[in-house]
Amino acid sequence: MAINVKLSKELVAQAKHYGRIHHRSLPKQIEYWSEIGRIAEENPDLPYSLIRDILIARAETDLEDYAFG
Repeated sequence: MAINVKLSKELVAQAKHYGRIHHRSLPKQIEYWSEIGRIAEENPDLPYSLIRDILIARAETDLEDYAFG
């Protein structure tokens, strides 16, 4: 279910910038940052690099589910 939220212009501009770099839409970039923040709060001892690697591994696993072969 999609809902509307108010975000600062600065956050939206930053998300657009990083989204373009990483080929993500604005909503997907904000969702990505939200996921990183949630994982970091739940696991304060994990470094960002490990959190990023976890998210990459999850994405690769999801892609394998749709692999042709």
